[in-house]
Amino acid sequence: MANLTLSIAMGDYDRTRPIHDGRVKIDGVTPITQLLTPEEMFFRAFRHQAFDISELSFSSYCVKTAECDAPYVAVPVFLSRAFRHSAIYIRTDKGIDKPEDLKGRRIGIAEWQLTANVWARGILEDYGVSPSDIKWVRGGMHTSGRPEKIKVDLPPDVEVTPAPDGATLDGMLRAGEIDGFMGPRSLACFDERHPHVGRLFADGIKAASEHYQRTRIFPIMHVLGIRKSIADDNPWLPGALLKAFSHAKAMAETALSDTSATKVTMPFVEDTLSQARQLIGPNIWTYGVPGNEHVLDTFLDMHHRQGLSKRRLSVEELFHPATYEAYSL
Repeated sequence: MANLTLSIAMGDYDRTRPIHDGRVKIDGVTPITQLLTPEEMFFRAFRHQAFDISELSFSSYCVKTAECDAPYVAVPVFLSRAFRHSAIYIRTDKGIDKPEDLKGRRIGIAEWQLTANVWARGILEDYGVSPSDIKWVRGGMHTSGRPEKIKVDLPPDVEVTPAPDGATLDGMLRAGEIDGFMGPRSLACFDERHPHVGRLFADGIKAASEHYQRTRIFPIMHVLGIRKSIADDNPWLPGALLKAFSHAKAMAETALSDTSATKVTMPFVEDTLSQARQLIGPNIWTYGVPGNEHVLDTFLDMHHRQGLSKRRLSVEELFHPATYEAYSL
């Protein structure tokens, strides 16, 4: 039987490059890989089902799954994970010293349903700040008029207003027209070291580490999705993808541990890796459902509570059944 020729959209990560460059083969598949930004992948996947296999926003996938309208079925390959204490930015000249000071403030967002924003709002809830306590302003970060990728219906007590025509969130934060910004990417004003723009949690590593010690949650941002029609016709494919992407990640982890010459363009890699393993354990970035149930369940709670999933999803609904277990020797 000939291999399936399938398009695969994914980010340019150390954990995906072995698939892109062919060092790791996917059983039964001849891949046509595209290394794209999250914004482009997710827009094209959810608007046009442009890829056979695609990295997906976890939040967007849950929105569509709760509506029984997901064009993809997920595999528990978590291509992006990140602590999101660093995703909350503030004007430092407006008396915002702690999370509780965000109550009643105007905070910019590019999209309500971004996975990073779901987790960041969950962090604020730990400090007694609910989504309804904030006045949200939605718009483009550096280009005006950014649309939500998918339609969402928000709780009636949540106030989200559009940015003025022609305005960008970066320009509004520079001018002090909003009090902060929440999102997975920083605004240019922060990157350019604007004197009155900073992060809510100045020491993001400390805040995230304390949060992990208390909750044992390393947030999941993205999953891998297969177009449902292809998975239905080829029930062996989800398992083959989990196997291949797990192998690619293992290669990246081995390379990261090789300190003879670091594989990333950063100093202190050995120390950072050691600190991460002391905090999380030897396996700092796991794929698969076993061991990640608590993280997944926590996200599904927040996602439903924040008005994004019309019903409270269960972990069992999220992933192709062939990926919940694997053979052992």
